[in-house]
Amino acid sequence: MPRSGGPRSVTDEQVAALVTKTLQSAPRNATHWSTRSMAKELGLSQSTVSRIWRAFDLQPHRSQTFKLSTDPYFIDKVHDVVGLCLDPPERALVFCVDEKSQIQALDRSQPVLPMMPGLS
Repeated sequence: MPRSGGPRSVTDEQVAALVTKTLQSAPRNATHWSTRSMAKELGLSQSTVSRIWRAFDLQPHRSQTFKLSTDPYFIDKVHDVVGLCLDPPERALVFCVDEKSQIQALDRSQPVLPMMPGLS
């Protein structure tokens, strides 16, 4: 959709290249990409790399919890999901379901407490 401000300076192809490189490679002589090293590698600004990583929830510095997606259509799927959320079809309901593995839905150990006065 049209937006205020100047035209986009980063193309979808550049975003896809950045996400792919982040997920599928590591820099020489380092364990993970930093925003500055990735920016230098791709010719983007450090703040642009940081914004894109935040948008895709990428945190390569967290090697303990960082998961690599092996799906070759990852970028296309993310693009479709974000597009659906930002611009849903007319008269459509969009539901988001987050599946959490290894969590069992149990009855509450304590009943729900009534709301305190003054809270809404």
